[in-house]
Amino acid sequence: MIEFISAPEAAKKWGISERRVQKLCKENRIPGVTKISRMWLIPKDAEKPIDGRVQRKFRQKGKTYE
Repeated sequence: MIEFISAPEAAKKWGISERRVQKLCKENRIPGVTKISRMWLIPKDAEKPIDGRVQRKFRQKGKTYE
């Protein structure tokens, strides 16, 4: 039987916010995720999805930051 963890537990495990986990679930980026009522159930062995967001580089007084 598959064991599940909640969004707050996954957030703590992966080092990201609970809101980010919920967004990943909604975008179906976590395999095997299920929503029961208002709670996301994430398979315990699921791995953190790769962050596909683009980071902007900006310059400040001749220095480049990422």
